[in-house]
This record gives sequence, structure tokens and C-alpha cells, in this order.
Amino acid sequence: MLSKVKHLKFSLLLTAFFMLTSCDNDDAKDPIDSSKAENLLALGMSAEDLLSSDIYTKLRVEIVYVAGQQPLQQSINSLEDFLNARVNKPGGITITQRAIQSPGNSPYNTQEIRDIEDEFREEYTIEDDIAVFIFFADGQSSNDTNTSVTLGTAYRNTSMVVYEDTLKDLYDNGNGPDLFLLEATTLHHEFGHLFGLVGIQNDDIHTDHEDENNAKHCMIPECLMFFESSLPTRIPSRSIGGEITLLDDLCIADLQAKGGK
Repeated sequence: MLSKVKHLKFSLLLTAFFMLTSCDNDDAKDPIDSSKAENLLALGMSAEDLLSSDIYTKLRVEIVYVAGQQPLQQSINSLEDFLNARVNKPGGITITQRAIQSPGNSPYNTQEIRDIEDEFREEYTIEDDIAVFIFFADGQSSNDTNTSVTLGTAYRNTSMVVYEDTLKDLYDNGNGPDLFLLEATTLHHEFGHLFGLVGIQNDDIHTDHEDENNAKHCMIPECLMFFESSLPTRIPSRSIGGEITLLDDLCIADLQAKGGK
């Protein structure tokens, strides 16, 4: 494993490094397995399917975590609230959790994460039920350095990884960011990318709010999809408390145009 970020110095220079990698996205395509084709598409391709009830009336979220890396129940509850507020699924939203043993590959590159999903994912999109896979990893991203970390990555149309080991390292770093806010913000932000934000498939109705200097992110500083929203330096410490950043009106309008709320 790469050396862990134990003593972060929240200077302007470090903030600049975090800006590059706190949220990472990989929308490369996979060879198509016909039995799982609906879940092997590029990032953002299922935005409308996730948001609307036109084809899929139910949403299943499968959380697979390495033993010892289970997310907080508070974070799962927050994710469920976020989804209920944004997606039209009259058949309901179901979130399940399941532990696996460590694959032992940390630090993980995106292909290794894809391979883990291929091995351990059980829930796939069928009939009127669309499925999302979330992996809580026991290590860091291979893109991490001593001064920059990746908190999460949305890498397929219905898939994301949360680097839980990195989140816990940040939380354990003295008066570090609150673990609930780290988990919940990462989950909400990466789901935003699954929903196609911002301009991932060039089908948003408000194309003018994508940050030209930070692709796939909103230019509104107060928005959940702003590129700094999931930076450790922006998330309050456990001694201060705070709230999860919300989507701004332009991002919400983009989701509503695709059938969301």
C-alpha cells in the first residue's frame, strides 16, 4: 500500500493538490457481457434510467464492503434520503450491505476495482428494477500521493468505489474531517456523476454551469457538484459539526429534465 496520509497540512498548496484528485471519475467502456450489458456502460449513460420511472420503477443499491470497512449507518440513511429526494421510483429504493474478505490489492487502480465488481457483484438491472453497485475499499487509490488522495470514483454507469480506508485515515488525523460527512458527501457527489452531472454525456439542459477548468463539475461554489465540495479541506471536522453540501438549482433542474425530482 502507498504510504497513508497521516499528517495533512491544510495549506493552500495542499488544497491545490486535493483539488485534482479528491473526486475522480473514469468513464472508460468495458467489453460487453450480454447478460450484464445494462450495467457495463459508460459513466452517465443510465442517468435518465436512474432518475425517471419511464422504464425502471425500482432502484436497488448493493453495497459491498471489505470486512472492517463498513460505512456508518448514518451515512447509509443519508444516502437513502438523498435518493428519495431526487429519483422517481414508485416501486421503492432498497439498499443492501454485504461484507467480503480483502482482495489484497491495495492500492487499487480502476481496472482492479472493475475486476472486484465483476467477481462480487450480485445485483444487476432486470425487468423494471435498476441496480447500482458501491464498493467500500480497504485501501487507497493508485493515483494517491503523499499530498493528494481520492475519496471516491464513479467509473461505470451504475458503479462507484469509495476509498473507505482513506476516509478513515483522514478522520483519524487529529481533528480531521467528520467521518459521516466524508462518507455521505462522497456518496452523494459520486451519485451526482452517475446522474450525469455535470455535462458528462453532454445532455444537461444547463450546459453553461460546467466549470471549464474542472470538467464534469459545477461552477457554483455552494453546489454539491462543485469540484471542491468533496475536498477534505472543505468538510468540517468532528469537533465543529456541519451539513452535507446540497445541489444547486441548476443541477437540480438538469436532474428534473431527465425525469428526476
